[in-house]
Amino acid sequence: MTQYQLFATTPKAMEGILANEIEALGGKNVQQKMAGVAFQGNLAMAYKACLWSRTASRILLLLSSFTVQSQQDLYDGVQGIDWSEHLNADDSLAVSFSSKNNPAINNTHFGALKVKDAIVDQMRAKFGIRPDIDTEHPSIRVNVFLHNDTAQLSLDLSGESSHKRGYRDISIAAPIKENLAAAILLRADWPKIARQGGSLLDPMCGSGTLLVEGALIAADIAPGLQRDYFGFLGWKQHDARLWENLLNEARQRREIGLAKLPVIVGFDQNRRTVAAALQHVENAGLTGKIHIEKRDILEACAAESWPKGLIVCNPPYGERLGDEEQTAALYRQFGEVLKQRFIGWHAAMIIGNPELGFRLGIRSQKPITLFNGSLECKLLRFTIEEKAFFEPKAKSERERIELISRRARVEQLDNQSEMFANRLRKNLKKLSKWIKQNRIHCYRLYDADLPEYAVAVDVYQGEQTWINVQEYEAPKAIDFIKANQRLAGALREIAKVLEIPAEQVFLKIRRKQKSTEQYEKLGDSRRFHVVEESGCKFWVNFEDYLDTGLFLDHRPMRWLIQQQAKGKRFLNLFGYTGSATVHAAIGGAISSVTVDMSNTYLDWAKRNFDLNGIHGNHKLIRADCLQWLVKQTQAKPRLLFDLIFLDPPTFSNSKKMDEAFDVQRDHVQLIRNATALLAPGGIIFFSTNFRRFKMDRKALSDLTIEDISREMIPEDFARDAKIHYCWKISR
Repeated sequence: MTQYQLFATTPKAMEGILANEIEALGGKNVQQKMAGVAFQGNLAMAYKACLWSRTASRILLLLSSFTVQSQQDLYDGVQGIDWSEHLNADDSLAVSFSSKNNPAINNTHFGALKVKDAIVDQMRAKFGIRPDIDTEHPSIRVNVFLHNDTAQLSLDLSGESSHKRGYRDISIAAPIKENLAAAILLRADWPKIARQGGSLLDPMCGSGTLLVEGALIAADIAPGLQRDYFGFLGWKQHDARLWENLLNEARQRREIGLAKLPVIVGFDQNRRTVAAALQHVENAGLTGKIHIEKRDILEACAAESWPKGLIVCNPPYGERLGDEEQTAALYRQFGEVLKQRFIGWHAAMIIGNPELGFRLGIRSQKPITLFNGSLECKLLRFTIEEKAFFEPKAKSERERIELISRRARVEQLDNQSEMFANRLRKNLKKLSKWIKQNRIHCYRLYDADLPEYAVAVDVYQGEQTWINVQEYEAPKAIDFIKANQRLAGALREIAKVLEIPAEQVFLKIRRKQKSTEQYEKLGDSRRFHVVEESGCKFWVNFEDYLDTGLFLDHRPMRWLIQQQAKGKRFLNLFGYTGSATVHAAIGGAISSVTVDMSNTYLDWAKRNFDLNGIHGNHKLIRADCLQWLVKQTQAKPRLLFDLIFLDPPTFSNSKKMDEAFDVQRDHVQLIRNATALLAPGGIIFFSTNFRRFKMDRKALSDLTIEDISREMIPEDFARDAKIHYCWKISR
C-alpha cells in the first residue's frame, strides 16, 4: 500500500502533543517541526489523522518539493504534477500560499495566483476546459509553503482548519479554538482523570468549548466525526469505502464511550453565554451529558455526588487598560473558592499574564507555554491541597491591606451567613403550621428580610425539594465582590438549613427588565419538574426562564377562581402557562379559552393541561390579547364568559403587538372590552403587579369594583402588601 509523506500543522508550542497523537494513531517516522509534525503513513493513516487528531490544524499530503528562485520556477514546479490524477477538469480548486525568506516571491496573493495559473493552464491544455475556483468547499485545496528557496507542494486533506468540529455556532466569538482547548485538557491529564471516573468542571465556561472537548476526549469521540466536509472528499484518489469503514468504527466507539461518560459541568455568570454553551452541547449531540447553569464564579461548588476530578478554565486575561486590579481581585477570590471548596481536586487554567497566577495563592507545577492565537500564554496545573497554599505577596500598600484582611473578611462572612441562616429557620418555624394546615407545597420562605441579603427564597416541593433564589440586583455603589461573597454564603446556608444538595438550589438575578427581555431565555436545560397546588399539578422550570412557570403570590387568586368556576365559562387573558385555567378546569369550569401571544408559554400550558387530564372544550389561542379582545367584542354572535381573569403585564412593546401596552394608561379600555364579553351575573378578576397602579374608578363608575387585594395576599407574602393588587369587577 502506498506510503505518503504527510505533515500535520498545529499552533506553535503544541507540536509535542500533536506528535504523541500521530504516533498513537500509527504514524511512522514522526518528527516534530516548527508549528507541525512530519510523518509517514498510508491513506488510512492520513484519514485517521483528519478524523481523530484533536490538536492538528491541517493534514497535508506532500506531492512535490522543488527549488524556487524565480516566478517561472514556481510555475514549472507546479506543472510538474499531473493534476488530472487529482481532479477532473470540471471540478473546483482553491490555493493556499505562504512564503518566508524568498526574495523572488514574497507576496502571498501573487504566489497563489501563479500556482492556480499553473494548474488551470495544464487542465485547459489537456481537456479544453478549466477547473473553477471555490474558496469555501473546493474539490481539492492545494497548499504551497515556500521557505527560502524550497517549495513544498501539498494537498490539504482537511479542506478547512481541523479545529472546526462542526458543533460551534460561527456567529458566536470563542476565546479559544477547539484544538487549543483539547491541548489544555491533554496537558492537564484529563484522559487519565476521566478513565478513573473523575469529574470535569469549568466554572467560567463561556460558550462551552472546554466542556465539549472534554466530553469528546472522555467518551472516545472522534473530533472530526460531525464534520460534513474534508478536503479529500472531492479528490479523485479518495477511497470512499475506506473512509466509511473508519467512520463506522468511530461511531461504534462513540456509542460505547457515551455510556461511561463522567460528570461534566460548566458555570458562567452570563446568561447569553450559557445559552450559547447549551446550544453547542446540543449541536455536538451531547444534550443531557453536560450540565451547564448560570452561576457566578464565587458561587462555584461541587455537589457531594460528584467525584473529585479536574477544574479547568480560561479566565479573563486582564489585558484591557484598567482591568488589572479587577482581574487580580477576581483571581484572589477564585483562589479562595478553590481552597475552601475543592480540596483534593486537580486544576488547570490558561492565563495571559503569569503574574495573575500568583494571585491564586496555590503553587503550580512548571508552567507550560501555549499560544492563544498570537498571544503567548501559560498553562498552570496544580493539585488543590493545603501544602500548596501560600499567601501571595502584595504589589502595593492597598493590596497588602487587602491580603491581610481577607481571612478576617471570610470569618465575618461566615458570621453574617449564620445570621441569614437563623432568619431562614425562624421563617420556616413561623410558616410551618400554615403550610401544613393548608397543604402548601410551594411557598416563599424569605424575601429580603435582612438588608444585607437582598434575595427572595422560594421553596418548591415535588418528588424532591427545589429552591428558587432570586437576587434583587444590587445598586452599583455596592462592592461587587462583597455582594457576591454574601450571596455565595446565602446559597450555602439555604442548602444546609433545608437539608438539600446544593445542585437543587437555583439562582436568578431579578432586575428591572427591558421590554425586549420579557420572554428572553436564560438557558436551555429543558428540565421540568412537577409540583402540586390545591389538587392541581404544574410543570415548573428553574433554569431556562426568569420565572418558574408558577407565580406563588397568585396562589389565593387561583384558589378563588377554582372555587368560583363550577359550571362556568372561563376566559384567561395573558394566560402565561395556563395555571389559572388549570384551577378553573379542576374546579368544574365547563369550558375555557386561554389567550397568550407566546408559543413557549402556550406549549407549557398545553403540557399543564395534559398533566391534569384537561381536554375537550378548553382552548389555547395564540394571539395578541388586546387585538383578540377587540375582535371578539365586534363578533356576531359574541362569545360570552361567566368568569374572566385579567393579569396583564405592567408594560409591553413586543414586536408581536401593534402598539405598546401600559397597564396604567390602558386598563380602562382593557376592562371595558372584557366587560363586553361578560355574561349576565359574570365576574372579572383583575390583577396587576404594578406597585404605583391606581384604578380609575371614575372612568369605570358604571361598574361595581371591589378591592380584594388584602384577601389575595398570602401568608408567605404578608411582609409585602404591595406585591400585587386585585379587584373583583361586575356590572
